[in-house]
Amino acid sequence: MTTAPETAFIYSERYQQFDYGPDHPLRNTRLALTHELCQAYDLLRLPSTRLVEARDAAEEEIIAFHRPDYVEVFRAADRGQAPPTLWDYGLGTSDNPIFPGVYAWSLLSTGASLRAMELVDSGQVACAFNIAGGLHHAAAARAAGFCYFNDAAVIIKHLVRRGRRVAYVDIDAHHGDGVQFGFYDTDQVLTLSIHESGESLFPGTGFVEEIGRGRGIGYAVNAPLLPGSDDEIFLWALDQVVPPLLTAFKPDVLVTQLGADTHRTDPLTNLALTTGGFAEAVRRLQPLCRKWIALGGGGYN
Repeated sequence: MTTAPETAFIYSERYQQFDYGPDHPLRNTRLALTHELCQAYDLLRLPSTRLVEARDAAEEEIIAFHRPDYVEVFRAADRGQAPPTLWDYGLGTSDNPIFPGVYAWSLLSTGASLRAMELVDSGQVACAFNIAGGLHHAAAARAAGFCYFNDAAVIIKHLVRRGRRVAYVDIDAHHGDGVQFGFYDTDQVLTLSIHESGESLFPGTGFVEEIGRGRGIGYAVNAPLLPGSDDEIFLWALDQVVPPLLTAFKPDVLVTQLGADTHRTDPLTNLALTTGGFAEAVRRLQPLCRKWIALGGGGYN
């Protein structure tokens, strides 16, 4: 009897068809470089790993989280039919430009996370990683912070509909505001974010007082860090917050946003992690749940 691969790496060469623009800090070339590095180290040929092609999300899947009016305006803008209300939805700004193929890109990056969810939730793999995902700032009806569709929130919505308890852990330098506030009222989703303080970094949220609302009180947890926080501080915060809360919550599925913009050389942020510190943070997340959906995130160097 053969054992199913432990890890799926979700990728598509189509990622490179899309470009936010020459002056935008988010570059899709980083996705190709990551894939090439994995290939160079033969990581995708390991017996426990398989490479899986990303798929496009359907609009019906997107509106599990996003409002239909937002999806409609976004689609129209992509076709050059921008309505006067475009900016009300956070679209067409310098952070979230309407570049050629932006709607197709958003369907693809979200579909890749849905593919990861399907593989993990069905038990085909224990872990699936979509490096193009983790676009955690988009709200139900608003683009923000380089994010159009919030793939993490979309897959969490689908998991909750399937009756799963979901823990979301975000270690990007920026607070995972779109995911936190998307599930602020529920006790079925635990959101934890370790990030640079909103006093010094976008989106200006993620303070310790943000603990949820109604049935969700106590299910939103934030560990904001001062600028300059290094490996030791970051890993201490992770150890203090994440393992005990996940042990108590007992999630069926762990969803993580693994933004790499905590690195000390990142030009947009002010934390001071090393590559080794980031890798250790990810290692400490691995044993916390049997089913793990890992998503990418920020990283601008």
